[in-house]
Amino acid sequence: MQKVAFKPGFEAEYKRRHDEIWEELAILIRDAGIRNYNIFLDPDSLKLFAVHYLDENNTSKDLAGKSIMKKWWTYMSDIMETNEDNSPVVKPLEIVFHMD
Repeated sequence: MQKVAFKPGFEAEYKRRHDEIWEELAILIRDAGIRNYNIFLDPDSLKLFAVHYLDENNTSKDLAGKSIMKKWWTYMSDIMETNEDNSPVVKPLEIVFHMD
């Protein structure tokens, strides 16, 4: 079975939940040094691609241990492919081109 970012039929719900992201979570993400956060959808494969920028002294790796992040993962787990701890399944991608 092919892995997809979220379960088919939940595209609109995924967008709605992110349009209504909890303010406490948005503040936590910003305070961790994450900027210009975008999530893109490939409607054919239902795969998501996220791009964001990290401040030099970011604490983004600490987010997984925060209770509000764990609560968000649980909230999203009914419509997404997740790991056992409800964190989203993530596949790192190889950079094949970059230009400033």
